[in-house]
Amino acid sequence: MHNPGNTTPERFPAQDRFAEGAQFIAGRPAKGTSGRTHAVVDPATGAEAYTYELAGTDDVDAAVAAAREAFPAWAGATPGERSDALHRFAAVVADRAEDFARAESLQCGKPLKLSREFDVPGTIDNITFFAGAARHLQGQSAGEYSGDHTSYVRREPIGVVGSIAPWNYPLQMAAWKILPAIAAGNTIVLKPAELTPLTSLLFARAATDAGIPDGVINIVTGTGREAGEHLVGHPDVAMTSFTGSTAVGKRVAEIATATVKRIHLELGGKAPFVVFDDADLDAAVNGAVAGALINTGQDCTAATRAYVQRPLYEAFVERTAALMDTVRLGDPFAPGTDLGPLISHVQRDRVAGFVDRARAYARVVTGGETPLGELADGAYYRPTLIADAAQDSEVVQSEIFGPVLVVLPFDTDDEGIALANDTPYGLAASAWSRDVYRTGRATREIKAGCVWINDHIPIISEMPHGGYKASGSGKDMSSYSFEEYTQIKHVMFDNTAVVRKDWHRTVFGDR
Repeated sequence: MHNPGNTTPERFPAQDRFAEGAQFIAGRPAKGTSGRTHAVVDPATGAEAYTYELAGTDDVDAAVAAAREAFPAWAGATPGERSDALHRFAAVVADRAEDFARAESLQCGKPLKLSREFDVPGTIDNITFFAGAARHLQGQSAGEYSGDHTSYVRREPIGVVGSIAPWNYPLQMAAWKILPAIAAGNTIVLKPAELTPLTSLLFARAATDAGIPDGVINIVTGTGREAGEHLVGHPDVAMTSFTGSTAVGKRVAEIATATVKRIHLELGGKAPFVVFDDADLDAAVNGAVAGALINTGQDCTAATRAYVQRPLYEAFVERTAALMDTVRLGDPFAPGTDLGPLISHVQRDRVAGFVDRARAYARVVTGGETPLGELADGAYYRPTLIADAAQDSEVVQSEIFGPVLVVLPFDTDDEGIALANDTPYGLAASAWSRDVYRTGRATREIKAGCVWINDHIPIISEMPHGGYKASGSGKDMSSYSFEEYTQIKHVMFDNTAVVRKDWHRTVFGDR
């Protein structure tokens, strides 16, 4: 089924490429066989943009079989051959950048300027990084560690990787899952979120058009309970990588461990934003608004808890609210839009529920409402600032995943760092100060996989992304991620040519 709905070609120029279905298996698009359909909905208008057949377990089996068949040849390709293929891949994606940007904004509701300036260029940079990394996967150099033997370490591909990506950054998350896996010689089956499959499918098609062999990259678009769980538990899948909520991550881990798979989990976050009393207040306010509202706050590293030392607290609250009020809500495709809708009306209502319940115990300084008028049909929610909540309250402890920032005061540096660490999560954090010793302490003592100083949100391909505690384990991006998609093998050569070794006496005979 292909139903373009009410979407115009300007909003969705690539829509004709999806007529054959929302699965991509063995280098070809296909329709799902579950017997059920799903609609990609434009969250800015509520209109159905594309309706497709969901994948069932048979589709997962076919995708895994295709990946398994492609694995020996792809694993046996030289690093240079895989690198060349990835460089061609980057060129194809760059040539189709506008199609990717518009499809991403359509399915997610993110402003086109965010898709154009962040999601698509970041993805192209990721491809280029792993194209280079493919030629630099090394084990430990040879050495005679026992005295009688030469040892060295090989890094080898694992096999078929089964990955599940979320809906908030579907293009970048597809890249973060696919690229290190295939650069290391693995093949992959990716299940994107059923809300946002469009750019993952465009990504796989671009890889095929760049000459990456059929079956190396496969996409199955289905529900988590059917397609996702079957993929994670599949006996021919050697590793699973999941990005999403901590609750679902626990379920993924349960299924994967039953077949003793390697597991990579990038889970929820509740990033603290710690402002010491010597910070540049204007810089902190600008950083807080940008860090809290990027992607309409649907970012696991978004600034969600601002802890501000008491001398700056009231001024921070006042200026942050004022700056939030200037953020322009609107159609993602309109040139003047700063903030688009949330991914769905369900998510919008979930965010609104957090804020409405907080009115009983905290102060909603600005926002906290859905807009009316021309935006009423979309999943919009105004940028919201909440002050004076208790540390153990729901809005401080739970991941809201929307355009909501909570601000709390602290008195001493010890208290500020303790409060920053006082949630189950540990994905990202930032600290704001002009004092190098204060910021140095923050980088050491805040328990998070990334700590920014005097900034919040920037990521780069060369550096790892992943968390502590309930935020999961494993890294995306960087050479650290690349290594996770390999197996380590120790190879040991006897150098003596002695028939009867000295250690044999522990089994038979005397010295």
